[in-house]
Amino acid sequence: MNWVVQSGAGIRVEWGQAGARALGPYSAALVVVDVLSFTTTVSVAVDAGTAVLPYPWRDSGAEEFAARHDAALAVGRRATSPERPWSLSPTTLRGATAPRRLVLPSPNGSAIAAAVSGVPVVAACLRNSTAVAAWLARQGWGTTDRPISIIPAGEQWPGQDAARPAIEDWIGAGAVVSALAEMQAGPLSAEAWAAKALYEGITDVPSLISQCASGRQLADMGFGDDVAVATEMDTTTTVPVLAHGMFVDGTQGCFG
Repeated sequence: MNWVVQSGAGIRVEWGQAGARALGPYSAALVVVDVLSFTTTVSVAVDAGTAVLPYPWRDSGAEEFAARHDAALAVGRRATSPERPWSLSPTTLRGATAPRRLVLPSPNGSAIAAAVSGVPVVAACLRNSTAVAAWLARQGWGTTDRPISIIPAGEQWPGQDAARPAIEDWIGAGAVVSALAEMQAGPLSAEAWAAKALYEGITDVPSLISQCASGRQLADMGFGDDVAVATEMDTTTTVPVLAHGMFVDGTQGCFG
């Protein structure tokens, strides 16, 4: 089913874990985008020298997984303590002492990263979209023969086991596509063109994201500063790449 995997395109975009599972085997690299949660927090952690281990859920298995890998375990945004100051909040994480390794559970971006095997996985957000695109292009990826699949993670509907497409992740995917197109990668699938057009058509990305459903949710929870961190546009050159089960900085020669 060529239509499922957007065959013929060098840059492909599809939603969520199902999209990652469908496109991953046909990709040279897979890029996860979870702007208001996982991938922004990964970028902040890797900036500080922390290796991040993805894990789908914050449950008893996460405790065992963290212990087995000699890693700290992130807790819920509202559950931090002096003993465990790490969470999916990039603002909170930035203010804490950086652990050497951190298990960062989330049902969206982290679950996607943990579910994909056999293909390089990169964590992208608005803080590093241009750096991610440049790193991917240096690997020679983003062609018909070696396509890149970009996966906006989406969110969860409150109280439901159902995915919600999230505009901030579509915008983040578009930022990566736009940068790749500037570097002559492609051709773009229709989905990639749509993401690129959305991103390039927004005059004030931070303002729009602060007013979207996910941004308003974080503000209502008291984590409006996380939205500000997530919309620090192209402020880091760190490229988190999943190597040996951990996100580390791919620009430091850990991969490729």
